[in-house]
Amino acid sequence: MVNKTIRIGTRDSELALWQAHTVQKQLNDLGYKTEIIAVKSQGDIILDKPLYELGITGIFTKTLDIAMINGQVDIAVHSMKDVPTALPTGIVQAAVLKRANVLDILVHKGNLDFLENEGTIATGSLRRQAQWWNKYPKHTVVDLRGNVNTRMQKLNDNDWNGAVFAAAGLERINLKPESFIDLDWMIPAPAQGAMVVVAMANDNFTIDALSQLNHIETEICTYIERQFLKTLEGGCTAPIGALAKYNEPNDTIEFEGVLLSIDGKQKLEISKKVDISEWKKLGFSCAKEILENGGNELMSEIRKQLKK
Repeated sequence: MVNKTIRIGTRDSELALWQAHTVQKQLNDLGYKTEIIAVKSQGDIILDKPLYELGITGIFTKTLDIAMINGQVDIAVHSMKDVPTALPTGIVQAAVLKRANVLDILVHKGNLDFLENEGTIATGSLRRQAQWWNKYPKHTVVDLRGNVNTRMQKLNDNDWNGAVFAAAGLERINLKPESFIDLDWMIPAPAQGAMVVVAMANDNFTIDALSQLNHIETEICTYIERQFLKTLEGGCTAPIGALAKYNEPNDTIEFEGVLLSIDGKQKLEISKKVDISEWKKLGFSCAKEILENGGNELMSEIRKQLKK
């Protein structure tokens, strides 16, 4: 075995570091040497055109992609829902770890009366905003950005009734408060709750090491969800939710997908249950069905609104 130290690139937020340390421990347990390199996200990195031809949409992944391409780190660990469906040239998905909690949760301030009346909810996600408005059309939704710690602090500092978070992120860093409810009616982001590790396509040593961390069921389910997303949006951000679940006793996949208008008034849903043998085209065929039943018109309306 080549005695190489695998350099793990990560953003420097608490959650990103937790994810990197989780991968580090799993690699160390297999006998690999590792080192964590925290890379600060810089909005002002000059992108060298030839090096970075592939206009990346992932604001959370761009800095680490560049660090990998420049040879500063060997792998990067991400929340999979933040990763664009098209990876940069030369970078490949090397492992998907076993999925955690997929749900969105509402963190509130101890009083849920507002759910029956008027209220103000915070989220930076178009998907959560649209699904919230679909269920609670009279509520106000305000923008909320930053890492999970920052967003939790903003919730405490403002007079909002609550904010929507991914349960997995809060659970991973023990930040999940007592005052929350599961939003089991809200379809999560494609690949929510899953972590992905990417590597350089030509780095066989590292890819071989990471293949041992891959969880096949999670890989299949997130593939279906991301294929659904990619087929629907074609590079445009839109309110899209998707969840695939593997049902072991009868070897089937259950899939739920949704596309909404930004204001939440229009909602196109699909649910399918298929044999596991049909998984490769499931996300694609479900997205096509939505596009053919009003989705094309809705997507072009969303693109127009986002350009404004």
